[in-house]
Amino acid sequence: MSLLEARGIHKRFGPFVALEHVDLTVEARQFHGVIGPNGSGKSTLLKCLVGAEDVTRGTIALAGKRIEKLDPAERARSGMSLKFQIVSIIAQLSVFDNVLLAVQAHDSFLSLLGSRTRRKSAARVDALLASFRLTRYADVTAGTLSHGHQQWLEIAMALASEPRLLLLDEPTAGMSIEERRLTGELLRPLKEHCSVLIVEHDLDFIRGICDVLTVLHQGEVLDSGTVAHIQSSRKVQEVYLAHV
Repeated sequence: MSLLEARGIHKRFGPFVALEHVDLTVEARQFHGVIGPNGSGKSTLLKCLVGAEDVTRGTIALAGKRIEKLDPAERARSGMSLKFQIVSIIAQLSVFDNVLLAVQAHDSFLSLLGSRTRRKSAARVDALLASFRLTRYADVTAGTLSHGHQQWLEIAMALASEPRLLLLDEPTAGMSIEERRLTGELLRPLKEHCSVLIVEHDLDFIRGICDVLTVLHQGEVLDSGTVAHIQSSRKVQEVYLAHV
């Protein structure tokens, strides 16, 4: 059984068709990339998967459980977590406190009253910061971080719930070449714990990290397969890659 199965996804905004007949499958511990020109429906697809937008028609299943009618919070509890393209950290708080809030958001009120739970939360925060090379910035105000470090901070926050599926919307947007390379290094170990679905414009980055690519064009799936298959796909070369 696949971890995520989206079938026949349609999304309309009035007369405008944003997605049509979109099928997407993500396997357990797989890095799956979604690429396509601007306006092809990539971000809309992520929003439909996590419930930020309702699908007009179609089904979405996570680990065999239908979730297309669940609200975003229920989908998150089912094991999904999304990092949007626009950074949404709390700029006035420290880096440590941003991640701590993300960790504690998934604890019950009663559990938060116990000192043992607080110690456990702090240990979890320390581990997440270390995973994204943020330990030395723990006491720094988050809003003063560089853009790249803010992106890493938000990925760490998205992982606080220990999701089975992490969705990333252009995680390297605005990064330098070196930051994009480091982002790939920091994400690869996640495959031991969860699957990752990535929307990205940087083709070198996404080809270097993903096992499977799905190409969207005008709201429909143009092709899907391994990186080697997509690179050799004549349809993709004609419609997308030739124009990048």
